[in-house]
Amino acid sequence: MQINIRTSGENQNVVTQLTRKLPGGTKENVIARIALGYSLSTGKRFTPQEFSSYDSQGKEYKDHILFDGQYRDFFIALICQAYGITKNDELIPKYIKLHVDHGLEKINYLFEHNPQYTFFDFLTEYFSNGVDAIEDTPESFDSVENRNQHISKSVFSGPINIKVGYNLTTGEDIYCCFNNSRLYNNQHIAVAGKSGSGKTQFALEFLRQLHKKTQGQVNFLFLDFKGLSEDDKSKMSDFFTETHTECISAPHTPFPLNPVSFIDNINEKNKLVGINKFVDIIAKYSNIGKKQQQTLKDATKEAFIKHKDGKHPSLKEIYDLVLDTVGETRDTLTEIMERLSEYELFASKVNDPSIFLNNNYYFSLSGELDSTVRFTSIFLIINYIFNVFTNMGGTEVVDGNRSMRYVLMIDEAHDLFREKKSLEILEVLLRKIRSYGVSIVLLSQGISEYNQGNFDFSQECETAFLLPINDLNNTKAINKFLGLSEKDGSRAMRNLEKLENGQCVSNIKELPKGELFEVVQYYKEK
Repeated sequence: MQINIRTSGENQNVVTQLTRKLPGGTKENVIARIALGYSLSTGKRFTPQEFSSYDSQGKEYKDHILFDGQYRDFFIALICQAYGITKNDELIPKYIKLHVDHGLEKINYLFEHNPQYTFFDFLTEYFSNGVDAIEDTPESFDSVENRNQHISKSVFSGPINIKVGYNLTTGEDIYCCFNNSRLYNNQHIAVAGKSGSGKTQFALEFLRQLHKKTQGQVNFLFLDFKGLSEDDKSKMSDFFTETHTECISAPHTPFPLNPVSFIDNINEKNKLVGINKFVDIIAKYSNIGKKQQQTLKDATKEAFIKHKDGKHPSLKEIYDLVLDTVGETRDTLTEIMERLSEYELFASKVNDPSIFLNNNYYFSLSGELDSTVRFTSIFLIINYIFNVFTNMGGTEVVDGNRSMRYVLMIDEAHDLFREKKSLEILEVLLRKIRSYGVSIVLLSQGISEYNQGNFDFSQECETAFLLPINDLNNTKAINKFLGLSEKDGSRAMRNLEKLENGQCVSNIKELPKGELFEVVQYYKEK
């Protein structure tokens, strides 16, 4: 397999400009390899929908020129590890081209916005990050104790019977009582369905009924990675009105919480542990080094000290203190904190912290936000939810029903699964929040994404709904997703052969395993 690529037309001049910053006589293939490695280190992973992100009208690199022969196997191994593919995968040249362009774009941005920044600064910073990553032990993303959060949350203690579909023969309603603890060990739900399968409309109808059946006592947050257009918002206006849901479009409207307010601002020991947790999340998604982490820790501590009113500092206040420390120096720490602050993704002041969890929100993340900002902001929110609910204590089981507080629904969850830095946090969330009256609902386009390395996320979701997907021939993966035995799986596979959009096979306990039925759709039910 020959790996011959061309950069984008826009990056042709970037190659020349960045090479000039390197020692004299350095060839232009060096900056391409640096860009490739840098792009991979940022955590960026390209989906098939992004394959046309860059044209191929720029600098040409032949296989033997790009890799100098001796580095070829090394960079192919990096791509294989990043995407979980074999060394013979036909997409390897495509991924290498995309990461070279992405890396050139990101490095050029750093130099354009930091005139005093040298290539020595760049290489020193990212070499240090790599060494730190090797030396670091894994962070623990368990919850942080907070005895002083003073947040109240409504609880619903009765059965929540959700109509999930109709019998294809009789038209009879099919219900699932997902908080029935006699039937279900946890309240997490996995939904898989390709675009156009009815997955999103099914999810919206689930939330509509949840709001109605619990009289609004069980609230929800819908995280949308695609982002809504103005036309989409207009089409969903009935849903927002009926469920009393506020649609928040980032970065145009701030999210109504302070992501550092999960930290105990009275108990000094808990405060320090909370600050370390906050810094760990920022570090995980922006690749800041040990020195920068310490700068952020010191700035966050100082921000808490300055608040004599018992309030939590805002991200902007922390960022200002970072600037006081670093002066004119600009690096990845100042870059991520600047964007989190200047985009105003989070509210600077929150008068009543209970308001957020006692209301419904649809959080639309615009594609104009780069991946580092998107993932950092999402996991600051998830971390907040996880910590607040675990500090409330578990909910009771009343008459066989788990008392429920909240539903966190994550659309396009495959985007999170592909981001390897997200996996540990998601794993901890699914395993440890189940007894606190919180249901995690994951929506993905396929089932293979749920299985990541040594952890299968679908196995942490007691209930699964399988709508049409692109790979309906993977019997083993389907049986695992639905939790079916080989015998039950054979019946399910026969039904899957007849599966159409708007229909599904599920493992709900109220039906025989593998039975095919029509799913509810919001636009039909409203």
